[in-house]
Amino acid sequence: MNGINTLSFDAVVVGSGCAGYNAADWLYTLGKKNIAVLTEGRTFGTSRNTGSDKQTYYKLSLAGDEGDSVMGMAKTLFSGGAVDGDTALAEAANSVRCFMKLKNLGVPFPTNEYGEFVGYKTDHDPYRRATSIGPYTSKKMTEVLEASVMEKNIPILDGYQAVSIVVENGRAVGLVAIDRNVKDRAELVGIKTPYIILAVGGPAGIYKDSVYPESQTGGSELALEAGAGFVNLDEWQYGLASVDFRWNVSGTYQQVLPRYISVDESGIEREFLTEYFSDSREMLKNIFLKGYEWPFDVRKLRGSSYIDLLVYNETVIKGRKVYLDYTREPSGLEDGFDGLDETVYDYLRNSDALTSLPIERLRRMNPRAVSLYGEHGIDITKEPLRIAVCAQHCNGGIAVDSDWQTDIKGLYAVGECAGTFGIFRPGGTALNSTQVGSLRAAEHIVYGAENDVSPDSDALINSEAERISAVIAAARGDASSVSDSRRMYQIDMSRDFAFIREKERLGPALASISEKRRAFDETEKWSDPKEVPDWLKNRGILAMQEAVASSVRYAAETFGSRGSSLVIGSGSFMDRCPEPEDEAGRELVVTAVRSGGNVSVSSRPVRPVPERELWFEKVWNSYNRRTEGKS
Repeated sequence: MNGINTLSFDAVVVGSGCAGYNAADWLYTLGKKNIAVLTEGRTFGTSRNTGSDKQTYYKLSLAGDEGDSVMGMAKTLFSGGAVDGDTALAEAANSVRCFMKLKNLGVPFPTNEYGEFVGYKTDHDPYRRATSIGPYTSKKMTEVLEASVMEKNIPILDGYQAVSIVVENGRAVGLVAIDRNVKDRAELVGIKTPYIILAVGGPAGIYKDSVYPESQTGGSELALEAGAGFVNLDEWQYGLASVDFRWNVSGTYQQVLPRYISVDESGIEREFLTEYFSDSREMLKNIFLKGYEWPFDVRKLRGSSYIDLLVYNETVIKGRKVYLDYTREPSGLEDGFDGLDETVYDYLRNSDALTSLPIERLRRMNPRAVSLYGEHGIDITKEPLRIAVCAQHCNGGIAVDSDWQTDIKGLYAVGECAGTFGIFRPGGTALNSTQVGSLRAAEHIVYGAENDVSPDSDALINSEAERISAVIAAARGDASSVSDSRRMYQIDMSRDFAFIREKERLGPALASISEKRRAFDETEKWSDPKEVPDWLKNRGILAMQEAVASSVRYAAETFGSRGSSLVIGSGSFMDRCPEPEDEAGRELVVTAVRSGGNVSVSSRPVRPVPERELWFEKVWNSYNRRTEGKS
């Protein structure tokens, strides 16, 4: 390979979701003009393609009489366990600034007639900090931020998949990408830049049972292979989701009390929840609570999370298909609503939804939740909705400081790929984090960072491209394994390292993943050049699976069941008791880094919520020194 085409920018953002676009938009606004957005697909990604019945944005409370404060919100985020206090404080302090930018760009967050942003409580939320525009909150965020970026004529390198970050002496100097637009060969491109902001989403491609859109596979492996540290990769959110069209079935999808049915391979249908609850009142209460308490939570095993366990038992252990049926009443409602728990009854009454049939209640409470499935070819007014327990969000990710910089100088991680959340988090905090993290990274690059690209960077980038080109060429074969292998990897990961974690299986399963990763370049083949980007993606998926599985095993053996993970021993599935949580682990962050070809996992204490300066004159002077003359 005699050199590659190399582009040069002052900063590059990798990813075209609401975190990536916001980073680029802020960089330009703050004065960094020679920048670009690099994306493997402009319309790919979680921000644009996922949501829920009422997708939540979490921010400081801006309505009502309840007292709220930056420190109060920071403490809420910090209290989730295994969370660093400095990032929690930054996410709280910048939430209003970021929220108002989105409102001013055109996201129609609702207000009352006086302009108050009236909110509601979400899970793990002591105040009514949550707001929403419906199922497509993050989609609209992405659209308005994209429009702002395009108005500034910031280049969007669409169809470019980053495959390697080039690091020299602990600092980023550029990256190598493959041009997916070229189909007849593996066309590599070099990008020289002192600042890279990764906004690639979570490691979405590692699981089969997943809410992530199939176009979203993540890109965290770029930081892993570059030597950056990770935190809390064991901490995920798992919950009930539709699988034919990937979408969370939370909120009103549960609060309207659908009928849960299981269908075996002979086509025999049964309403299976009735077999496990002593009475229908208790069953219906827990279906309702599943709306509020959507993520699986080991603390609610005797409550709403019992339903997740029963769905898993039907789908994975028994090999059946489970559906939500909105066309018929569940057991317990045949004779009306008088037998409902008081909380459930009052909610339906206040929502003007004391009407027959789940679908009619859904139409009254949230008609957009009905039309959403119709837009994707599923008519829930006539047919049941197939569901499973799926991975939805990685609370961990790449380790960052309070400026969202990784431990590689000049490399930042924002959005879901940044590891700013721990065991529990209020619903909607992920969207706030996309905006705050990207703002903080942009500000640090403009005002506080010092990273230069050396004259030797072109040679380093070219050398890395030559290495990758050789690896690609050696993997060409007569028959492709790209599609089949990815599905096999994902099935194994969902079985062993999702929300059910069987201690005896973790070690052998991790060893199997590690062996596949080490042998990948020799055993996995592509046969058509257009498969090369996905072959490289499979390589990255295996690398992230190994890092996640290593963290899961460490946490399971060290801390037991916690958050959205149930650690169990051997025996009959429904009879196995969870491993109790060692709550002292909530003061620790699980760390992971690739070292010497292996993933090394340990833990460190959380960084506390910082003491900060609040005397105005001191803050003013410090701010001026930090920002004057830098743009």
